[in-house]
Amino acid sequence: MHQTFQHLLLKRIQTRLPQLSTDQSNAVGENWMIESHTWHHQRTLQAVMPIHLIWGDDAAARDRAIDALINDSLDPTWSSINLSRLDGAESGQADQALEEARTPPFGGGDRVVLLQRSPFCNGCPSDLADRFEAALDLIPTNSHLLLVNPAKPDGRLRTSKALQQRIKQGHAKEQRFPLPAIWDGAGQRQLVQQTADALNLTLKTDAIDALVDAIGTDSARLESELRKLALRSTTITAELVHELVGGRATNALAVGDALLDGDAGEAVARWDALIDAGEPALRIVATLTGQIRGWLWVSLLEADGERDVSVIAKAAGIGNPKRIYVMRKQLQGRPPKRFLSLLSRLLDVEARLKLGAQPCDAFRDGLLG
Repeated sequence: MHQTFQHLLLKRIQTRLPQLSTDQSNAVGENWMIESHTWHHQRTLQAVMPIHLIWGDDAAARDRAIDALINDSLDPTWSSINLSRLDGAESGQADQALEEARTPPFGGGDRVVLLQRSPFCNGCPSDLADRFEAALDLIPTNSHLLLVNPAKPDGRLRTSKALQQRIKQGHAKEQRFPLPAIWDGAGQRQLVQQTADALNLTLKTDAIDALVDAIGTDSARLESELRKLALRSTTITAELVHELVGGRATNALAVGDALLDGDAGEAVARWDALIDAGEPALRIVATLTGQIRGWLWVSLLEADGERDVSVIAKAAGIGNPKRIYVMRKQLQGRPPKRFLSLLSRLLDVEARLKLGAQPCDAFRDGLLG
Protein backbone atom coordinates (compact mmCIF):
# COMPACT_ATOMS: atom_id res chain seq x y z
CA MET A 1 0.00 0.00 0.00
CA HIS A 2 2.84 2.37 0.87
CA GLN A 3 4.54 1.72 -2.48
CA THR A 4 1.21 2.27 -4.25
CA PHE A 5 0.85 5.71 -2.64
CA GLN A 6 4.36 6.63 -3.75
CA HIS A 7 3.63 5.44 -7.29
CA LEU A 8 0.45 7.55 -7.48
CA LEU A 9 2.25 10.61 -6.16
CA LEU A 10 5.03 10.14 -8.67
CA LYS A 11 2.46 9.96 -11.46
CA ARG A 12 0.87 13.21 -10.24
CA ILE A 13 4.26 14.91 -10.17
CA GLN A 14 4.90 13.76 -13.74
CA THR A 15 1.51 15.00 -15.02
CA ARG A 16 2.00 18.42 -13.39
CA LEU A 17 5.41 18.90 -15.08
CA PRO A 18 4.62 18.53 -18.81
CA GLN A 19 7.56 20.72 -19.80
CA LEU A 20 10.04 18.18 -18.49
CA SER A 21 11.32 15.39 -20.66
CA THR A 22 10.75 11.78 -19.65
CA ASP A 23 14.31 11.53 -18.35
CA GLN A 24 13.91 14.74 -16.36
CA SER A 25 10.58 13.56 -14.92
CA ASN A 26 12.10 10.26 -13.89
CA ALA A 27 14.91 12.18 -12.25
CA VAL A 28 12.39 14.13 -10.16
CA GLY A 29 10.79 10.90 -9.00
CA GLU A 30 14.11 9.22 -8.35
CA ASN A 31 15.35 12.16 -6.29
CA TRP A 32 12.16 12.14 -4.23
CA MET A 33 12.49 8.36 -3.67
CA ILE A 34 16.16 8.71 -2.72
CA GLU A 35 15.40 11.49 -0.19
CA SER A 36 12.58 9.44 1.35
CA HIS A 37 14.77 6.32 1.53
CA THR A 38 17.59 8.31 3.16
CA TRP A 39 15.21 9.75 5.76
CA HIS A 40 13.81 6.30 6.53
CA HIS A 41 17.33 4.91 6.86
CA GLN A 42 18.17 7.63 9.38
CA ARG A 43 15.04 6.80 11.36
CA THR A 44 15.91 3.09 11.57
CA LEU A 45 19.04 4.02 13.49
CA GLN A 46 16.89 5.44 16.30
CA ALA A 47 14.90 3.59 18.96
CA VAL A 48 11.22 3.29 18.05
CA MET A 49 8.64 3.90 20.78
CA PRO A 50 5.01 3.80 19.57
CA ILE A 51 3.54 5.12 22.85
CA HIS A 52 4.85 8.06 24.89
CA LEU A 53 3.42 8.93 28.33
CA ILE A 54 4.32 12.53 29.16
CA TRP A 55 3.05 14.08 32.38
CA GLY A 56 3.81 16.80 34.92
CA ASP A 57 2.81 20.38 35.69
CA ASP A 58 6.03 21.85 34.26
CA ALA A 59 4.38 22.99 31.03
CA ALA A 60 7.53 24.54 29.55
CA ALA A 61 9.60 21.36 29.97
CA ARG A 62 6.72 19.24 28.65
CA ASP A 63 6.46 21.39 25.54
CA ARG A 64 10.20 21.18 24.91
CA ALA A 65 10.08 17.38 25.10
CA ILE A 66 7.04 17.23 22.79
CA ASP A 67 8.63 19.55 20.22
CA ALA A 68 11.85 17.53 20.26
CA LEU A 69 9.98 14.27 19.69
CA ILE A 70 7.89 15.76 16.87
CA ASN A 71 10.95 17.22 15.14
CA ASP A 72 12.78 13.92 15.49
CA SER A 73 9.91 11.78 14.16
CA LEU A 74 8.37 13.79 11.33
CA ASP A 75 9.65 14.22 7.82
CA PRO A 76 9.13 17.98 7.31
CA THR A 77 7.78 17.37 3.81
CA TRP A 78 4.86 15.35 5.20
CA SER A 79 4.35 17.03 8.56
CA SER A 80 1.01 18.61 7.63
CA ILE A 81 -0.41 15.14 6.92
CA ASN A 82 1.33 13.01 9.55
CA LEU A 83 0.89 15.27 12.60
CA SER A 84 -2.41 15.38 14.51
CA ARG A 85 -2.97 17.63 17.51
CA LEU A 86 -5.99 16.57 19.59
CA ASP A 87 -7.51 17.44 22.96
CA GLY A 88 -8.72 14.62 25.18
CA ALA A 89 -11.09 16.99 26.99
CA GLU A 90 -13.09 17.40 23.77
CA SER A 91 -15.78 14.83 23.02
CA GLY A 92 -14.63 12.05 20.70
CA GLN A 93 -11.04 13.20 20.31
CA ALA A 94 -9.58 10.48 22.54
CA ASP A 95 -11.21 7.86 20.27
CA GLN A 96 -9.96 9.76 17.24
CA ALA A 97 -6.42 9.66 18.64
CA LEU A 98 -6.59 5.85 18.94
CA GLU A 99 -7.89 5.56 15.39
CA GLU A 100 -5.27 7.86 13.88
CA ALA A 101 -2.44 6.22 15.84
CA ARG A 102 -3.35 2.87 14.21
CA THR A 103 -3.01 4.44 10.75
CA PRO A 104 0.44 4.11 9.11
CA PRO A 105 2.09 7.37 8.06
CA PHE A 106 1.52 8.74 4.57
CA GLY A 107 4.61 9.37 2.48
CA GLY A 108 7.96 9.78 4.29
CA GLY A 109 8.69 9.85 7.98
CA ASP A 110 6.60 8.72 10.93
CA ARG A 111 3.12 9.64 12.13
CA VAL A 112 2.69 11.59 15.40
CA VAL A 113 -0.65 11.80 17.21
CA LEU A 114 -0.50 14.30 20.08
CA LEU A 115 -3.31 13.99 22.64
CA GLN A 116 -3.22 16.82 25.17
CA ARG A 117 -5.17 16.35 28.43
CA SER A 118 -5.22 12.62 27.82
CA PRO A 119 -7.99 10.84 29.78
CA PHE A 120 -6.47 7.36 29.51
CA CYS A 121 -4.54 7.46 32.80
CA ASN A 122 -6.75 9.84 34.75
CA GLY A 123 -10.43 9.02 35.28
CA CYS A 124 -10.75 6.83 32.19
CA PRO A 125 -14.28 5.36 31.68
CA SER A 126 -14.44 1.58 31.31
CA ASP A 127 -15.66 1.65 27.68
CA LEU A 128 -12.82 3.98 26.66
CA ALA A 129 -10.36 1.83 28.62
CA ASP A 130 -11.54 -1.22 26.62
CA ARG A 131 -10.89 0.55 23.33
CA PHE A 132 -7.52 1.80 24.57
CA GLU A 133 -6.31 -1.67 25.58
CA ALA A 134 -7.56 -3.14 22.29
CA ALA A 135 -5.61 -0.52 20.32
CA LEU A 136 -2.26 -0.95 22.08
CA ASP A 137 -1.11 -3.87 19.94
CA LEU A 138 -2.38 -2.30 16.72
CA ILE A 139 -0.19 0.81 16.67
CA PRO A 140 2.51 0.53 13.98
CA THR A 141 6.12 1.02 14.99
CA ASN A 142 6.32 4.10 12.75
CA SER A 143 3.41 5.81 14.53
CA HIS A 144 3.77 7.67 17.83
CA LEU A 145 0.89 8.21 20.25
CA LEU A 146 1.78 11.01 22.69
CA LEU A 147 -0.39 10.92 25.81
CA VAL A 148 0.07 14.23 27.65
CA ASN A 149 -1.48 15.29 30.95
CA PRO A 150 -0.39 17.73 33.69
CA ALA A 151 -1.60 15.34 36.39
CA LYS A 152 0.30 12.29 37.57
CA PRO A 153 -1.17 9.05 36.15
CA ASP A 154 -3.52 7.21 38.48
CA GLY A 155 -1.66 3.97 39.14
CA ARG A 156 -4.86 2.21 40.24
CA LEU A 157 -6.39 2.32 36.74
CA ARG A 158 -5.98 -0.72 34.51
CA THR A 159 -4.99 1.56 31.63
CA SER A 160 -2.13 2.94 33.72
CA LYS A 161 -1.09 -0.58 34.70
CA ALA A 162 -1.14 -1.68 31.06
CA LEU A 163 1.06 1.25 30.09
CA GLN A 164 3.49 0.67 32.96
CA GLN A 165 3.87 -2.94 31.87
CA ARG A 166 4.74 -1.81 28.35
CA ILE A 167 7.18 0.74 29.71
CA LYS A 168 8.97 -2.00 31.65
CA GLN A 169 9.07 -4.13 28.49
CA GLY A 170 10.58 -1.27 26.49
CA HIS A 171 7.52 -0.87 24.24
CA ALA A 172 6.55 2.54 25.61
CA LYS A 173 8.32 5.48 27.18
CA GLU A 174 7.46 7.67 30.16
CA GLN A 175 8.73 11.22 30.70
CA ARG A 176 8.00 13.07 33.94
CA PHE A 177 8.04 16.84 34.38
CA PRO A 178 6.71 17.69 37.87
CA LEU A 179 7.33 21.14 39.27
CA PRO A 180 9.03 21.32 42.68
CA ALA A 181 6.89 22.19 45.68
CA ILE A 182 6.87 25.82 46.74
CA TRP A 183 8.68 24.84 49.95
CA ASP A 184 11.37 22.88 48.08
CA GLY A 185 14.17 25.41 47.60
CA ALA A 186 16.64 22.81 46.30
CA GLY A 187 14.08 21.60 43.77
CA GLN A 188 13.44 25.14 42.56
CA ARG A 189 17.15 25.75 42.06
CA GLN A 190 17.37 22.46 40.17
CA LEU A 191 14.48 23.56 37.94
CA VAL A 192 16.33 26.78 37.09
CA GLN A 193 19.54 24.89 36.33
CA GLN A 194 17.81 22.28 34.15
CA THR A 195 15.99 24.97 32.16
CA ALA A 196 19.25 26.84 31.61
CA ASP A 197 20.97 23.62 30.48
CA ALA A 198 18.17 23.00 27.98
CA LEU A 199 18.79 26.48 26.55
CA ASN A 200 22.60 26.05 26.58
CA LEU A 201 23.10 28.84 29.10
CA THR A 202 25.61 29.10 31.94
CA LEU A 203 24.33 30.33 35.30
CA LYS A 204 26.36 31.70 38.16
CA THR A 205 25.32 30.36 41.58
CA ASP A 206 24.02 33.72 42.74
CA ALA A 207 22.04 34.05 39.48
CA ILE A 208 20.20 30.80 40.27
CA ASP A 209 19.15 32.15 43.67
CA ALA A 210 18.11 35.46 42.12
CA LEU A 211 15.92 33.70 39.53
CA VAL A 212 14.31 31.53 42.20
CA ASP A 213 13.50 34.62 44.25
CA ALA A 214 12.12 36.51 41.22
CA ILE A 215 10.20 33.72 39.47
CA GLY A 216 9.73 30.73 41.77
CA THR A 217 8.17 27.71 40.05
CA ASP A 218 6.60 29.53 37.08
CA SER A 219 8.41 27.43 34.46
CA ALA A 220 6.92 29.20 31.45
CA ARG A 221 8.04 32.60 32.70
CA LEU A 222 11.41 31.15 33.71
CA GLU A 223 12.10 29.99 30.16
CA SER A 224 10.91 33.31 28.74
CA GLU A 225 13.13 35.32 31.08
CA LEU A 226 16.16 33.12 30.39
CA ARG A 227 15.70 33.61 26.64
CA LYS A 228 15.55 37.36 27.25
CA LEU A 229 18.71 37.24 29.37
CA ALA A 230 20.46 35.19 26.67
CA LEU A 231 20.15 38.15 24.30
CA ARG A 232 22.66 39.95 26.52
CA SER A 233 24.93 37.07 27.47
CA THR A 234 25.12 33.28 27.53
CA THR A 235 26.63 33.52 31.02
CA ILE A 236 23.97 34.80 33.40
CA THR A 237 24.93 36.66 36.58
CA ALA A 238 22.83 37.88 39.51
CA GLU A 239 23.45 41.49 38.43
CA LEU A 240 21.98 40.76 35.01
CA VAL A 241 18.95 39.07 36.58
CA HIS A 242 18.32 42.06 38.87
CA GLU A 243 18.65 44.40 35.88
CA LEU A 244 16.35 42.60 33.43
CA VAL A 245 13.97 40.41 35.46
CA GLY A 246 11.38 42.38 37.37
CA GLY A 247 8.98 41.37 40.09
CA ARG A 248 9.18 39.06 43.04
CA ALA A 249 7.81 35.54 43.22
CA THR A 250 5.91 35.05 46.43
CA ASN A 251 3.23 32.98 48.09
CA ALA A 252 1.67 32.63 51.50
CA LEU A 253 4.32 30.13 52.60
CA ALA A 254 7.02 32.71 51.85
CA VAL A 255 5.22 35.11 54.19
CA GLY A 256 5.37 32.41 56.87
CA ASP A 257 9.07 31.80 56.25
CA ALA A 258 9.76 35.50 56.76
CA LEU A 259 7.80 35.43 60.02
CA LEU A 260 9.75 32.38 61.14
CA ASP A 261 13.01 34.24 60.52
CA GLY A 262 11.70 37.28 62.43
CA ASP A 263 12.01 39.47 59.32
CA ALA A 264 8.95 41.70 59.70
CA GLY A 265 9.81 43.90 56.72
CA GLU A 266 10.10 40.94 54.36
CA ALA A 267 6.83 39.48 55.67
CA VAL A 268 5.00 42.78 55.08
CA ALA A 269 6.48 43.15 51.57
CA ARG A 270 5.42 39.64 50.56
CA TRP A 271 1.95 40.06 52.10
CA ASP A 272 1.48 43.32 50.19
CA ALA A 273 2.66 41.67 46.95
CA LEU A 274 0.08 38.92 47.36
CA ILE A 275 -2.71 41.41 48.07
CA ASP A 276 -1.69 43.51 45.04
CA ALA A 277 -1.81 40.35 42.90
CA GLY A 278 -5.43 39.79 43.93
CA GLU A 279 -4.93 36.97 46.42
CA PRO A 280 -7.82 36.88 48.96
CA ALA A 281 -6.56 37.89 52.41
CA LEU A 282 -8.52 35.19 54.26
CA ARG A 283 -7.02 32.54 51.98
CA ILE A 284 -3.52 33.78 52.85
CA VAL A 285 -4.40 33.59 56.55
CA ALA A 286 -5.73 30.03 56.13
CA THR A 287 -2.52 28.94 54.40
CA LEU A 288 -0.36 30.60 57.06
CA THR A 289 -2.39 28.96 59.81
CA GLY A 290 -1.88 25.51 58.29
CA GLN A 291 1.83 26.18 57.82
CA ILE A 292 2.43 27.37 61.38
CA ARG A 293 0.25 24.62 62.85
CA GLY A 294 2.45 22.10 61.00
CA TRP A 295 5.56 23.72 62.48
CA LEU A 296 4.02 23.49 65.92
CA TRP A 297 3.30 19.76 65.57
CA VAL A 298 6.78 19.00 64.25
CA SER A 299 8.36 21.06 67.03
CA LEU A 300 6.30 19.35 69.75
CA LEU A 301 6.94 15.82 68.44
CA GLU A 302 10.64 16.52 68.02
CA ALA A 303 10.80 17.75 71.60
CA ASP A 304 8.99 14.57 72.66
CA GLY A 305 11.69 12.43 71.00
CA GLU A 306 9.70 11.25 67.94
CA ARG A 307 12.00 10.51 64.96
CA ASP A 308 9.75 8.64 62.51
CA VAL A 309 9.00 11.15 59.72
CA SER A 310 5.88 9.23 58.65
CA VAL A 311 4.41 9.51 62.15
CA ILE A 312 5.28 13.21 62.34
CA ALA A 313 3.85 13.91 58.87
CA LYS A 314 0.58 12.16 59.68
CA ALA A 315 0.16 14.01 62.98
CA ALA A 316 0.99 17.37 61.35
CA GLY A 317 -1.31 16.77 58.38
CA ILE A 318 1.57 16.93 55.88
CA GLY A 319 1.09 14.79 52.79
CA ASN A 320 4.74 14.43 51.81
CA PRO A 321 6.91 12.99 54.63
CA LYS A 322 10.05 14.21 52.86
CA ARG A 323 9.03 17.73 53.75
CA ILE A 324 9.72 16.92 57.43
CA TYR A 325 13.47 16.85 56.73
CA VAL A 326 13.26 20.42 55.37
CA MET A 327 11.12 21.59 58.29
CA ARG A 328 13.51 20.13 60.84
CA LYS A 329 16.28 22.35 59.50
CA GLN A 330 13.98 25.38 59.52
CA LEU A 331 12.86 24.85 63.10
CA GLN A 332 16.21 24.23 64.76
CA GLY A 333 16.55 26.34 67.92
CA ARG A 334 12.96 27.61 67.79
CA PRO A 335 10.72 26.66 70.75
CA PRO A 336 7.06 25.60 70.34
CA LYS A 337 5.82 28.69 72.22
CA ARG A 338 6.97 30.84 69.27
CA PHE A 339 4.51 29.07 66.97
CA LEU A 340 1.73 29.29 69.57
CA SER A 341 2.28 33.05 69.65
CA LEU A 342 2.13 33.28 65.83
CA LEU A 343 -1.10 31.27 65.74
CA SER A 344 -2.66 33.58 68.33
CA ARG A 345 -1.73 36.62 66.26
CA LEU A 346 -3.12 35.05 63.09
CA LEU A 347 -6.45 34.68 64.86
CA ASP A 348 -6.30 38.40 65.56
CA VAL A 349 -5.59 39.12 61.86
CA GLU A 350 -8.53 36.92 60.82
CA ALA A 351 -10.86 38.68 63.28
CA ARG A 352 -9.82 42.12 62.00
CA LEU A 353 -10.41 41.05 58.38
CA LYS A 354 -13.88 39.73 59.17
CA LEU A 355 -14.69 42.99 60.95
CA GLY A 356 -13.93 44.88 57.73
CA ALA A 357 -10.36 46.07 58.21
CA GLN A 358 -8.22 46.62 55.12
CA PRO A 359 -5.94 43.58 54.47
CA CYS A 360 -2.66 45.47 54.83
CA ASP A 361 -3.79 47.19 58.03
CA ALA A 362 -5.14 43.95 59.48
CA PHE A 363 -1.84 42.18 58.88
CA ARG A 364 0.33 44.92 60.34
CA ASP A 365 -1.86 45.57 63.37
CA GLY A 366 -2.78 41.98 64.13
CA LEU A 367 0.41 40.08 63.41
CA LEU A 368 3.11 42.67 63.82
CA GLY A 369 1.54 45.16 66.19
